[in-house]
Amino acid sequence: NASHAVNDFRKICGIECYAPTDNVSELTARANDEGFDYIFSEWLKISKLNENDLIFILSVGGGNAEKNISTNLISALDFAKKCNSNIIGILGRDGGYTTKMANEYIVIPNVNNKHITPHAESFQALLWHLIVSHPNLKINQTKWESQT
Repeated sequence: NASHAVNDFRKICGIECYAPTDNVSELTARANDEGFDYIFSEWLKISKLNENDLIFILSVGGGNAEKNISTNLISALDFAKKCNSNIIGILGRDGGYTTKMANEYIVIPNVNNKHITPHAESFQALLWHLIVSHPNLKINQTKWESQT
Protein backbone atom coordinates (compact mmCIF):
# COMPACT_ATOMS: atom_id res chain seq x y z
CA ASN A 1 0.00 0.00 0.00
CA ALA A 2 2.74 2.49 0.90
CA SER A 3 4.48 2.14 -2.47
CA HIS A 4 1.27 2.60 -4.41
CA ALA A 5 0.24 5.58 -2.26
CA VAL A 6 3.63 7.22 -2.78
CA ASN A 7 3.24 6.83 -6.53
CA ASP A 8 -0.20 8.46 -6.45
CA PHE A 9 0.81 11.36 -4.22
CA ARG A 10 3.85 12.05 -6.43
CA LYS A 11 2.30 11.49 -9.85
CA ILE A 12 -1.24 12.79 -9.34
CA CYS A 13 -0.66 15.49 -6.71
CA GLY A 14 2.97 16.48 -7.29
CA ILE A 15 3.80 15.93 -3.61
CA GLU A 16 7.33 14.81 -2.83
CA CYS A 17 7.11 11.64 -0.77
CA TYR A 18 8.82 8.32 -0.20
CA ALA A 19 8.18 4.92 1.32
CA PRO A 20 11.14 3.58 3.30
CA THR A 21 10.03 0.06 2.39
CA ASP A 22 10.84 0.70 -1.29
CA ASN A 23 14.59 0.46 -0.73
CA VAL A 24 14.92 -3.19 0.23
CA SER A 25 18.73 -3.05 0.36
CA GLU A 26 18.71 -0.24 2.90
CA LEU A 27 15.85 -1.81 4.83
CA THR A 28 17.61 -5.15 5.25
CA ALA A 29 20.97 -3.51 6.00
CA ARG A 30 19.35 -1.43 8.73
CA ALA A 31 17.58 -4.51 10.14
CA ASN A 32 20.88 -6.42 10.20
CA ASP A 33 23.02 -3.58 11.59
CA GLU A 34 20.68 -1.55 13.79
CA GLY A 35 17.82 -3.93 14.53
CA PHE A 36 14.36 -4.27 13.06
CA ASP A 37 12.88 -1.89 15.66
CA TYR A 38 14.78 1.03 14.11
CA ILE A 39 14.49 0.45 10.36
CA PHE A 40 12.10 3.37 9.88
CA SER A 41 13.36 5.82 12.51
CA GLU A 42 16.96 5.55 11.29
CA TRP A 43 15.76 6.00 7.69
CA LEU A 44 13.85 9.12 8.78
CA LYS A 45 16.97 10.53 10.47
CA ILE A 46 18.95 10.34 7.23
CA SER A 47 15.95 11.87 5.43
CA LYS A 48 16.27 14.89 7.74
CA LEU A 49 12.69 14.67 8.95
CA ASN A 50 11.48 18.01 10.31
CA GLU A 51 8.42 20.08 11.23
CA ASN A 52 7.57 20.63 7.55
CA ASP A 53 7.13 16.90 6.96
CA LEU A 54 4.20 14.56 7.39
CA ILE A 55 4.35 10.90 8.33
CA PHE A 56 1.45 8.92 6.83
CA ILE A 57 0.98 5.59 8.60
CA LEU A 58 -0.88 2.83 6.76
CA SER A 59 -1.18 0.04 9.31
CA VAL A 60 -3.68 -2.46 10.59
CA GLY A 61 -3.00 -2.00 14.31
CA GLY A 62 -0.74 1.03 14.39
CA GLY A 63 1.79 -0.56 16.74
CA ASN A 64 1.55 -1.82 20.28
CA ALA A 65 4.53 -1.65 22.64
CA GLU A 66 2.98 -3.88 25.31
CA LYS A 67 2.35 -6.68 22.80
CA ASN A 68 5.63 -6.07 20.92
CA ILE A 69 3.80 -5.48 17.64
CA SER A 70 5.12 -3.15 14.92
CA THR A 71 7.80 -1.75 17.18
CA ASN A 72 9.47 -0.27 14.09
CA LEU A 73 6.42 1.99 13.68
CA ILE A 74 6.59 2.96 17.34
CA SER A 75 10.22 4.07 16.99
CA ALA A 76 9.36 6.01 13.83
CA LEU A 77 6.41 7.72 15.51
CA ASP A 78 8.52 8.67 18.54
CA PHE A 79 11.15 10.14 16.24
CA ALA A 80 8.53 12.03 14.22
CA LYS A 81 7.12 13.58 17.40
CA LYS A 82 10.63 14.56 18.47
CA CYS A 83 11.03 16.33 15.10
CA ASN A 84 7.65 18.05 15.43
CA SER A 85 6.44 16.39 12.24
CA ASN A 86 2.74 15.89 11.67
CA ILE A 87 1.43 12.34 11.79
CA ILE A 88 -1.68 10.98 10.13
CA GLY A 89 -2.85 7.42 9.66
CA ILE A 90 -5.37 5.03 8.24
CA LEU A 91 -5.72 2.08 10.57
CA GLY A 92 -7.70 -1.08 11.05
CA ARG A 93 -7.92 -0.91 14.83
CA ASP A 94 -8.37 1.79 17.40
CA GLY A 95 -6.16 2.01 20.46
CA GLY A 96 -2.77 1.34 18.87
CA TYR A 97 0.28 3.56 19.23
CA THR A 98 -0.49 5.52 16.07
CA THR A 99 -3.86 6.64 17.46
CA LYS A 100 -2.05 8.02 20.51
CA MET A 101 0.61 9.87 18.50
CA ALA A 102 -1.22 11.02 15.35
CA ASN A 103 -2.52 14.50 14.72
CA GLU A 104 -5.36 12.92 12.77
CA TYR A 105 -6.30 9.35 11.91
CA ILE A 106 -9.07 7.25 10.45
CA VAL A 107 -9.98 3.84 11.84
CA ILE A 108 -11.65 1.48 9.40
CA PRO A 109 -14.74 0.09 11.16
CA ASN A 110 -14.41 -3.54 12.17
CA VAL A 111 -17.34 -5.50 10.78
CA ASN A 112 -15.83 -8.98 11.04
CA ASN A 113 -13.05 -10.05 13.43
CA LYS A 114 -11.89 -12.65 10.91
CA HIS A 115 -11.17 -10.02 8.26
CA ILE A 116 -9.67 -7.02 10.09
CA THR A 117 -6.45 -7.03 8.05
CA PRO A 118 -7.89 -7.42 4.54
CA HIS A 119 -10.64 -4.89 5.23
CA ALA A 120 -8.19 -2.35 6.66
CA GLU A 121 -5.72 -2.70 3.82
CA SER A 122 -8.44 -2.56 1.16
CA PHE A 123 -10.09 0.53 2.62
CA GLN A 124 -6.71 2.23 3.02
CA ALA A 125 -6.41 2.08 -0.77
CA LEU A 126 -9.90 3.48 -1.23
CA LEU A 127 -9.25 6.36 1.16
CA TRP A 128 -5.87 7.42 -0.22
CA HIS A 129 -7.34 7.30 -3.74
CA LEU A 130 -10.10 9.63 -2.57
CA ILE A 131 -7.47 11.95 -1.09
CA VAL A 132 -5.31 12.13 -4.23
CA SER A 133 -8.44 12.68 -6.33
CA HIS A 134 -9.55 15.68 -4.30
CA PRO A 135 -9.64 18.79 -6.54
CA ASN A 136 -7.51 20.78 -4.07
CA LEU A 137 -4.70 18.22 -4.35
CA LYS A 138 -4.98 16.69 -7.81
CA ILE A 139 -2.81 18.54 -10.31
CA ASN A 140 -2.36 15.84 -12.94
CA GLN A 141 -5.01 13.87 -14.75
CA THR A 142 -4.95 10.10 -14.44
CA LYS A 143 -4.61 8.13 -17.68
CA TRP A 144 -8.05 6.60 -18.12
CA GLU A 145 -9.88 9.68 -16.93
CA SER A 146 -7.98 11.73 -19.50
CA GLN A 147 -9.34 9.50 -22.26
CA THR A 148 -12.98 10.55 -21.82
